[in-house]
Amino acid sequence: MTRPARAAHRVVSAITKPLTTPLGVEDFVALVNPLSSRRQLRGIVTGIVAETTDSATITFRPGRGWQAHHAGQWARIGVEIDGVRHWRSYSLSTGAGEEPAITVTAIGKVSDHLVHRTRVGDILFLAPPQGDFVLPTGPRPLLMITAGSGITPVMSMVRTLVRQRTDADVVLIHSSRDRTDALFFDELLDLADRHDGLTVVSWFTSDRGRIDLGQARDLDVVCPDWRTRTTYLCGPAEMLDAATEHWRGEDLDHQLVVERFAPALLPGAGGVGGVVQFEKSDKEANAPGDTTLLEVGESAGVVMPSGCRMGICRTCLTPLRAGQVRDLRTGEVHGEEGDLIQTCVNAAAGPVQLDI
Repeated sequence: MTRPARAAHRVVSAITKPLTTPLGVEDFVALVNPLSSRRQLRGIVTGIVAETTDSATITFRPGRGWQAHHAGQWARIGVEIDGVRHWRSYSLSTGAGEEPAITVTAIGKVSDHLVHRTRVGDILFLAPPQGDFVLPTGPRPLLMITAGSGITPVMSMVRTLVRQRTDADVVLIHSSRDRTDALFFDELLDLADRHDGLTVVSWFTSDRGRIDLGQARDLDVVCPDWRTRTTYLCGPAEMLDAATEHWRGEDLDHQLVVERFAPALLPGAGGVGGVVQFEKSDKEANAPGDTTLLEVGESAGVVMPSGCRMGICRTCLTPLRAGQVRDLRTGEVHGEEGDLIQTCVNAAAGPVQLDI
């Protein structure tokens, strides 16, 4: 906003304040243009494309406060369901510099709502893009291995590379159940036909079983020079764990870049659990020692704040009133009265009281 515009805004606000209090001018402007809110970043849905029977790409035009995403980043998306605002994190699937979009598979309450009930013109609540699962600087040969919806951040990278880098050298291996379940199948074949530097391998588990990243056999067949490539990996936790161990065993872990949609939990980190009391909600639940407080609260009908659900964004921070919790990533038991607890990665370590 220019200096004269800011001055005019202050004058208008001063004149209209007695007439609009307790609301501000921006609240009334938001009734006409819902993207104008300064209190909450929003976006308007501009397009919806069905990718499979249970997935869709939702394109949106963000309001002010949004920053252009880097290929591979994710953003927190909020939707209102039955009067309650729910937040989830989704990878942005469009290339850098393009209008942002998310590609969602209908697994879970929020994702199902986005895929089956969202319409053009609907308003989404947004948080700016973040994440460090991004392309390297400078040219280098790349191997990208994805499974299921793990292809979404990598698709953003592929779309960016073929548009911006004529020297791109990318092998993409995508695993899905079959052709009907494969996200972006036709587009990827078309891109590979038009760009010599892109090789796409579709691995259908219905025909070949799961790709085994715990040893070299499958990799040697589909990408013989995989050891010389920087590898980007995104998919189910068991696939990521197997690959991480394999690359480490080959002394190649410095060439592996991993994006997880769930926290990496320490095996056997759970303890005996306990009764969790949600003080403000007047509810309580028996919590297993290997189940996050976030999941326990949602199962009990408590409206729990959440974002990434993997211990990164800290949106889920909730005050601890009493008791201790166990970090499922490390096994550490911690907590004192008044501490802010990440409910998405901590479980009850005995009786717990939360201020929510």
